[in-house]
Amino acid sequence: MEKIGVLLLNLGGPERIKDVGPFLYNLFSDPEIIRLPIPAFQKPLAWLISTLRSTKSQEAYLSIGGGSPIRRITEQQARELQSKLRHNGLNATTYIAMRYWHPFTESAIADIKADGIDQVVVLPLYPHFSISTSGSSFRELKKLRDKDTEFKKIPMRCIRSWFSHSGYIKAMVELISEQILLCASPKDAHVCFTAHGVPKSYVEEAGDPYKSQIEDCSLLIIDELEKNLGFCNPYTLSYQSRVGPEEWLKPYTEDVLEELGNKKTNDLVVVPISFVGEHIETLQEIDIEYKEIAEKAGVENFRRVKALNMNPTFIDGLSDLVMSTLESPSIDLDQASKLPSKIKLYPQEKWQWGWNNSSEVWNGRVAMIVFLILFIEIILGAGPLHKLGIL
Repeated sequence: MEKIGVLLLNLGGPERIKDVGPFLYNLFSDPEIIRLPIPAFQKPLAWLISTLRSTKSQEAYLSIGGGSPIRRITEQQARELQSKLRHNGLNATTYIAMRYWHPFTESAIADIKADGIDQVVVLPLYPHFSISTSGSSFRELKKLRDKDTEFKKIPMRCIRSWFSHSGYIKAMVELISEQILLCASPKDAHVCFTAHGVPKSYVEEAGDPYKSQIEDCSLLIIDELEKNLGFCNPYTLSYQSRVGPEEWLKPYTEDVLEELGNKKTNDLVVVPISFVGEHIETLQEIDIEYKEIAEKAGVENFRRVKALNMNPTFIDGLSDLVMSTLESPSIDLDQASKLPSKIKLYPQEKWQWGWNNSSEVWNGRVAMIVFLILFIEIILGAGPLHKLGIL
């Protein structure tokens, strides 16, 4: 029987406090996260940002127990999925490839080759495609695959996104329904979807389909929720976790929560729509920061729908997704990571005069470089600014 490898792609997260700095360095070293006109500045800037953000991030991780549970949860999901696939008659083994922390993609590739896998199904644990999540993981995998003659020989099928899959939608509806029915007046409970944000330029200039997929997904969930409950709840879609001065997708979750509080919303059900496992964005950002904002604004009852984790309906859905992918026309790694051909992958490199996205992006890039040079010169205590008497 053919041996199938199922490669689960995920972000990764620091497991201990001392891992926070190196994790942040890996994250900001990725040009999909911060794009610079001069690649040589990427790692120095990553070092600077990770150094400046490390203390605050460590405090956040301490508030949820001292580390991210994402690896433990992903490993449990992998075991459950493997068991389900084998129960369904597939000779499958699951592997995990984290983008920014252990176990890295290289480790998964080594295990796949050692196990003599005949075919690989690549399943990103991001329901919605984005340049900075699935796209980055796909391109990292492609880079390593292109360098490895042995690994390149193994046939590979990729799942680009799966936000509309019935198993995912059904599992989300189950979890949301549980929280709505706990409200004093279920019909009046306000559903607030919160998705991880991305820079606005990713969508408008780079052609990232993330925003449209999130919007379509929220509508699918609301429609199924109405069928399941027999009534339609008011809902809002928002975006969280923005970093830096650049404008990200709006509305921002904290602004929406304040607005709902000002409107005297009694029962609020917050739904982390783009997260399939608990981690810092759900356990700390939503459960602690956003809850405090909502309650201060006037929300009486704040409820957060738990992440999918090992939800049986969700695991069944992933199993069905893998099985159907093996029976469908193959999508290779090049196709999976590809954006619309008429749109550039990153914000344009060509300067445009006027007050527009191009000038804002380049102003931000120049500001980061100037700040980096200034910071390095202050640390070294020497340089052109010192010679000019400015420092």
